[in-house]
Amino acid sequence: MTRAELIDHIAEKQSMLCVGLDTDLDRIPKHLLSEEDPIFAFNKAIIDATAEYCVAYKPNTAFYEAYGLSGWQSLEKTVAYIKANYPKHFVIADAKRGDIGNTAKRYAKAFLETMNCDSITVAPYMGADSVEPFGGIPGKWVIVLGLTSNAGAEDVQKLMLQSGEYVHTAVMDKVHSWFSDDELMFVVGATRPDELAKLREKYPTTFFLVPGVGAQGGSASDVIKGGMIPGDYGLLINASRGVIYASDGEDFALQAANSAKKLRDEMKANM
Repeated sequence: MTRAELIDHIAEKQSMLCVGLDTDLDRIPKHLLSEEDPIFAFNKAIIDATAEYCVAYKPNTAFYEAYGLSGWQSLEKTVAYIKANYPKHFVIADAKRGDIGNTAKRYAKAFLETMNCDSITVAPYMGADSVEPFGGIPGKWVIVLGLTSNAGAEDVQKLMLQSGEYVHTAVMDKVHSWFSDDELMFVVGATRPDELAKLREKYPTTFFLVPGVGAQGGSASDVIKGGMIPGDYGLLINASRGVIYASDGEDFALQAANSAKKLRDEMKANM
């Protein structure tokens, strides 16, 4: 998916919502457990219920890899279903890969070619040769961890260098020099709105993937206020648990839709 296509879809939907598909068999409604593929049955229902209100989906691969071959097959079916039925929706493989050389190339092939996701999340701390293999693929994006929303981000990302800048900004500057804004996004947590605004000033034309809205306490309106690019939007705002686990009953899809609509309406009012 090109940058122009993504921006057009955001404008069409009046939404920047990305729904995270962190599907856990211990949390999905019990009546789905008798299905041949409970994970895919849950995902399909969530996708059909929320597609009207979002522009992207982000399956976290760990939730599928945990179940071995069957989980991987559920992931492949989920991505294929989105591509076949909602082709304008941006698909993110939230895999957070980070390895060098031929290994990185194989990860890129697995997720961006074989599985046909639009993008993959990548950890940059092994350097250029761990990230660059994900770039230069037409219509595909590399989403690099910048400043994350977890408490442990303080341990490394917020360390101060002798130069007076933080580790995360030094890393982001390096990464930004390796890619164009037509293929690069940074992960920037919603729970740090002041720092999000500073990073927007620093990277005025780069898309941000912003997790942490909803269950983690981040506010979509604060994210838009501090991070939106006028005219180009420049944001995908992710919500996972607050949408997909809005109910554990037979009305789970309806309640997911209601949660997604509420977030979309908040975004629309602030765009």
